[in-house]
Amino acid sequence: MSGHSALYVGCVSHHRLSPRPHGFRYSAFWTLIDLDELPALASRLRWFSHNRFNLFALHDRDHGNGSGTPLRIQAERHLAEAGIETKGMMIRLLCVPRTLGYNFNPLSVYYCHRADGTLAALIYEVHNTFHQRHSYLIPVDVESHAIHQHCDKKFYVSPFMDMNLRYEFQVGLPGKHVAVTIDTYMGNQLVLNAHLVGMRRELSDEVLLRIFRAIPVITLKITAAIHWEALRLWLKGIRLRPRPPPPEDLISIVSGTSKIPE
Repeated sequence: MSGHSALYVGCVSHHRLSPRPHGFRYSAFWTLIDLDELPALASRLRWFSHNRFNLFALHDRDHGNGSGTPLRIQAERHLAEAGIETKGMMIRLLCVPRTLGYNFNPLSVYYCHRADGTLAALIYEVHNTFHQRHSYLIPVDVESHAIHQHCDKKFYVSPFMDMNLRYEFQVGLPGKHVAVTIDTYMGNQLVLNAHLVGMRRELSDEVLLRIFRAIPVITLKITAAIHWEALRLWLKGIRLRPRPPPPEDLISIVSGTSKIPE
């Protein structure tokens, strides 16, 4: 059995509302990895490894600060900086695994649970196609079936989106399903809705092979899809925005932003 770790199979969709309508939907899958289970998973599974080549793998240097420092240690440092107690904490990472040595994760989410099982914080790790990354750590003040949070955009992602935007997150805790919705606002105007949803599957060699046959080389597919959609946007007359330098800090710690849905 895979413990708290699992696979989620589903799709990702984007719907742009302004300045011109544009949308897409693609099949996708993610691994949900309890970081404490990594050694046992790598030992048990033939087609999944930790920090070495395989059909699927999780490499520490693909996340966090890129140093290869264990991701639990990095996450605990950030949580402590935010004033969150980390003793006995369970940290689960939702991400697209490396496939045949190649990795690209537009969004990874760390679910950080206290020892009593309550959710203490979420860390949203965002990657762009310019080999840059930035994370938003948002404490959870109110836990409900769907966590609602928000923060200002600090990091350049799409070359077709402005910087003076606000993110509204709605996150369903992983169970039989996982779901993450990000609404992007300019002032009070919704300009983009992004959504991922997946159904839980056991993290086993049989399922990994089945997923590989159904959605082969997913990370290359993600990168190709990003560039294809960028071409479509450009052909619709949406022009590139200037790219500012990334934030000096690798992570933005946001406070007081969880809320009960109205």
